[in-house]
Amino acid sequence: MSLSNLTPTQLRCTVEPDSLGFADTSELLHEPLPWIGQQRAELAAKFGLEMAQPDYHLFVLGEVGSGRSSLLKQAMTAVAAGRAVPPDLCYLHNFDAPEHPRALRLPAGQGRLLRSLMAEAIKRLLVEIPRRLDSQDFKAESERISKTYKADEASAYAALDAFAEARRFALHRESGHLVFTLLGENNQALTETEVLSLPKTRRTEIEQAELELRVEITRFLDQMRPMERVMNDSLAALKRKVVTALLDHEFQEIRTRLKKQIKDSIKLGLFLEQVMQDVLENLALFEPGDDEDIGQPEREAQLARYRVNLVVDNDALHGAPVIVEDNPLFRSLFGSIEYQSENDVLVTDFSRIRAGSLLKAHGGFLMLHLRDLLVDGLVWEKLRRLLRSGKLQIEEPGTAFAPIAAVSLEPEPVDVEVKIILIGSREQYYELQEEDPEFARRFRVKVDFAESYPASDETRRAFAVFVSHACRKLGLPHFSPEAVARLLEASHREAEDQSRQSAIFARSEARVMESAALCCQRNANADQTNSLVSAADVEAALAAQVHRHDYPDSRMREAITEGEVLISLQGEKVGQINGLTVMELGDCCFGLPVRITARTFAGSDGLLNIEREVEMSGPVHDKGVLILQHYLSALFAHLAPLALSASLVFEQEYHGVEGDSASCAELFALLSSLSGQPVKQGIAVTGALNQHGEVLPVGGINEKIEGYFRVCEAAGLTGSQGVLIPSRNLRHLMLERRVVEAVAHGNFHIHAFEHVLDGAKLLMGLPAGEPDDSGEYPHGTLLARVQKALHGYRRACQANEHPKSGRKLVR
Repeated sequence: MSLSNLTPTQLRCTVEPDSLGFADTSELLHEPLPWIGQQRAELAAKFGLEMAQPDYHLFVLGEVGSGRSSLLKQAMTAVAAGRAVPPDLCYLHNFDAPEHPRALRLPAGQGRLLRSLMAEAIKRLLVEIPRRLDSQDFKAESERISKTYKADEASAYAALDAFAEARRFALHRESGHLVFTLLGENNQALTETEVLSLPKTRRTEIEQAELELRVEITRFLDQMRPMERVMNDSLAALKRKVVTALLDHEFQEIRTRLKKQIKDSIKLGLFLEQVMQDVLENLALFEPGDDEDIGQPEREAQLARYRVNLVVDNDALHGAPVIVEDNPLFRSLFGSIEYQSENDVLVTDFSRIRAGSLLKAHGGFLMLHLRDLLVDGLVWEKLRRLLRSGKLQIEEPGTAFAPIAAVSLEPEPVDVEVKIILIGSREQYYELQEEDPEFARRFRVKVDFAESYPASDETRRAFAVFVSHACRKLGLPHFSPEAVARLLEASHREAEDQSRQSAIFARSEARVMESAALCCQRNANADQTNSLVSAADVEAALAAQVHRHDYPDSRMREAITEGEVLISLQGEKVGQINGLTVMELGDCCFGLPVRITARTFAGSDGLLNIEREVEMSGPVHDKGVLILQHYLSALFAHLAPLALSASLVFEQEYHGVEGDSASCAELFALLSSLSGQPVKQGIAVTGALNQHGEVLPVGGINEKIEGYFRVCEAAGLTGSQGVLIPSRNLRHLMLERRVVEAVAHGNFHIHAFEHVLDGAKLLMGLPAGEPDDSGEYPHGTLLARVQKALHGYRRACQANEHPKSGRKLVR
């Protein structure tokens, strides 16, 4: 058994500024910023990003502020720079099925070129087609065809006119119709009255002649219709012949301009053929003088079908795309279809298709945060389907949210090859592993960011480089070696380890900014410029941060100082000891002493944990009390079962207790109550206990010691006060300098013990004692007194069970 009194050098890790090897951080700007302490994560990220096979997406897990997002983006950018630029993506009108627009992938930059070429071609056609249809050659050929038809028509009409004249009818055209009238003797048109006044036989002859004329007119019209159809077909063929040559020239130029090899060349060729055919079938859109026949909105709608909707333009890219999607809504991630209101009805077409982040990241990398995805179940489910099929269908986000449209679209699905980097917590990662087996199959690369890392000269140099780059990025004054050394010590404190540094660099960056701000204020007050950030600035920033957050701590200490919370710092008390606790209130964490008391008496109830009885303790605390109870029973196994009733309580604790770090203090309170030996109230105790009495390390050791020190300091240090902590916590000590100074001057003491009984003499002035072969403890030891008390409890219980009778015992 051993008990040690710690020296000041054991209480914190001190970084020597001279060991850092620079005059100020500006000297380190040329050095690249490494993945400090994250070698495992760096190797995993490099492997996953360079793996070209499917289903090797990355899941990045770690604490917020560990640099997981910024470092992965840096790695993504580096890998993407060596990749080929992915193709553009266009959507085109589908002339066969307008509700199913066609997707077309073109080499990077060719999408923009195709869009401009098509727009220019249509613009030229709107000028060239009317010009060619108004040319002298076209007019002459049109007139020739029309004259042939008109000559034949005139000959047939002359015969029809002669037929009508022979029957006393006058025939003429009126508004495109044939009209005939009956003539009298003087070739004057007869009125209805005059016709009715004619003899009946004459009227009968006229009716018969009229019937014959009508038959002849019908025969004339039947003869003219095929001739007119031939004429119209000839004129249309002439127009098509003239325009086809123009279209061939325009679209051949488009094919020539798109010189690069096009994967979807068949699709592009089909689209151009369909555009040509549609133009020929709708030449009225281009002919002059038709503005009255075809309205401008209708003309614009018809011409819009020939445009190219470029949804992904990679012309400006140099390498693969790297996209960080901070707002992964359904439409922003998977794409959307916009709608326009026309006559109180929503309509859409292929030109209103918009790409989402997944399509824009095709051929590259896309970073997402899992927490954002899980907000919307539709987003997560569609992403799972995408990872399974490798195809993306732009659609409305569920019928419940889809607008009611006169025209709905179902664009052609497209292949998506994208490496997804998913950022999440460890809890989310393992929860998905359990609940979604498919998740593990898709995200095969685990990039695990550590919370801390072993400290070395290399890591400290890398930390200084980090500070240097932060100063350049944020436009801050540079740091002196002493200031960087103080930041490194703060990193050790945050990691609660003298041999490890914290990997949560967001907090370190915040300290850099706050220290630099105080430096700038100091320079402004002193009319200085270009002054380095000093260790004093860092100290002031750390103190200011504590002051901003320590109101709950100060109020609790005031309650102790004012006597509202009972804590004894001097003297000795039986069955009473000061334990150490840590309170975590979000961004505030501090330690405070708490009075633990024990009462023991003869009985058979065993150890009663009052917090547990009133349901104010957590399972870990209850476990610690049960371990304590059985360890106590093992110390006096020869007396088992113990005739003991005892109670333990955290005095004035109204918010619940969790954790087993008070196990040792509770045991000392019980041993004091059983032995009647008082406990020194100036020594506070923390430490967990196992069933063999070994003292286990506890969390929040620095906060516990500093919290008790501040309480003692407020009451006045006597030189007899201190704390008793587990020896296994020595590496975790990173105490404030004023605590170290108090220890150095003998005003405060920090003791460490490995076995729980090592602390007996320090706390109660008696050695614990070792049992002999019969289990008895030596006279004058603490456990001998406890043993004597337990013997007395047993006799009392036996006497209670077997009261004296009237019989006299004979020996």
